[in-house]
Amino acid sequence: MSAQMEKIALFIDGANLYATAKSLGFDIDYKRLLREFQSRGYLVRAFYYTAVIEDQEYSSIRPLIDWLDYNGYTVVTKATKEFVDQTGRRKVKGNMDIELAVDAMELAPHIDQMVLFSGDGDFRSLVEAVQRRGVRVVVVSTISTQPPMVADELRRQADQFVDIIELQNKIGRDPGERPAREPREPREPRGEPRHTPQFLQRSPTSTRVEVEEDEFEDE
Repeated sequence: MSAQMEKIALFIDGANLYATAKSLGFDIDYKRLLREFQSRGYLVRAFYYTAVIEDQEYSSIRPLIDWLDYNGYTVVTKATKEFVDQTGRRKVKGNMDIELAVDAMELAPHIDQMVLFSGDGDFRSLVEAVQRRGVRVVVVSTISTQPPMVADELRRQADQFVDIIELQNKIGRDPGERPAREPREPREPRGEPRHTPQFLQRSPTSTRVEVEEDEFEDE
């Protein structure tokens, strides 16, 4: 099968990609990102995973979520969970690993290449499982920061590792162009989290937290 006919799916860990791009000093242009991978083969799906804080009047990430949902991305979101740790600090957790893993395993029989935008080492087992189904896995993150944003075990497991800094000219936003909203500290009330249960179903717009790690906390 020629590269142009390869069936490709993107799996974007929104918080992780945001933190990675910020650490390198640029913003992602999601329209350019989509076009770049559409030019590389048949793009079956472009999933974007994020979480939002449920009890806020306004979410700063909502404009991005809406734009992505109307412009070729399948947005998967859920409400965050709040808890108090042993030191009495309030923490908000919004991990989307399970949602991403379920979608990847459902879609694996229907694609030739999985492109994972994340450096999270927890995805190593998922990458291995997808590879056993005959899918080539490309991990996009960076080793250009100190410390690197990608876990060594994930990088080693991937069939190919792409440092996102190599893609900056293709998927980065023009520095003179300001985004309508940046995916930062979302605040939006939502009901029950919604999720795409089956491959190729159009995901309803849910919500996610764009955090550099999986938690917010009050000091």
